[in-house]
Amino acid sequence: AVNTTGMVLRKPILETTEEDYDRMFAVNAKAAYFFIQEAGRRLSDNGKIISLGTSLLAAFTDGYSTYAGGKAPLEHFTRAAAKEFAERGISVNVVAPGPMDTPFFYPQETPERVEFHKSQAKGGRLTEIEDIVPIIRFLATDGAWFTGQTLFPNGGYTTR
Repeated sequence: AVNTTGMVLRKPILETTEEDYDRMFAVNAKAAYFFIQEAGRRLSDNGKIISLGTSLLAAFTDGYSTYAGGKAPLEHFTRAAAKEFAERGISVNVVAPGPMDTPFFYPQETPERVEFHKSQAKGGRLTEIEDIVPIIRFLATDGAWFTGQTLFPNGGYTTR
């Protein structure tokens, strides 16, 4: 089960409304939590749960308080589920890519910030879907020994 639930907002803390906060946490934390719960109920033994997070979990940046904050609980949900579902052989992980070259990324950024993000990763580029697919495929097949982990495939954008 691959959890791609996510919503992004780039807005300073002082401009964030309670409605912004509630919407971001409803999607990025609450929906993700119940996705993991339902996957744990429905998956066969030795199944895999993989959630998409963000490399901002390991970044020190402005503007993404509700996005990264809403994604941060995924790490704990994942660790707890990995322990709880271990008896059934279910592995649970988070893949936290760097800024991705997808329509999800661009509406939040200025051209200058896009260039900055590119400059932070090897090759001077954003993460591409093709960078992430092999990792998801590995975790869903031969990577069952990984569990309770957050992986940061981001070309050196961040590290923890």
